[in-house]
Amino acid sequence: METWILLAIGGVVVLVTAVLIWRLIVLGGRVNLTRTGSPEEKPEWMMTTPPEETIAALQEDGESVGLYDYDTGERLAAPFAEQIEDMIRARLQSDPELAGVEIDFGTAPDGSLEIWVDGECYTEISQLPDDRLRQIFQEIIDQWK
Repeated sequence: METWILLAIGGVVVLVTAVLIWRLIVLGGRVNLTRTGSPEEKPEWMMTTPPEETIAALQEDGESVGLYDYDTGERLAAPFAEQIEDMIRARLQSDPELAGVEIDFGTAPDGSLEIWVDGECYTEISQLPDDRLRQIFQEIIDQWK
């Protein structure tokens, strides 16, 4: 094959690749991962300030304010669940009898919420081992709504 044919084929390949990359960039800017009414609209949870407990936890760690406080080694759950976790942790810290209880929310492989209390996993508030703990969880969830 002659050199000019190889150069022409190479030029076409480069041009097609550039067009595809440009198209991906343009379409990527239009993707709306929040599923709201329009691409410019943010869901309500993104427009609100995080709970005071989340802000306090972030500042205590010397971090900037974000949607939730994530610490290394912690299981990760949806942002709203992480905010509720911050609120529950703050409430537990203020109760001398429950201050030592370790809680962590995580996302199960099937996408459901896992509630970890002192290393034990629960899938529902009703399964928690302590009445006061169940009551605090429910109060915080009602408050967050």
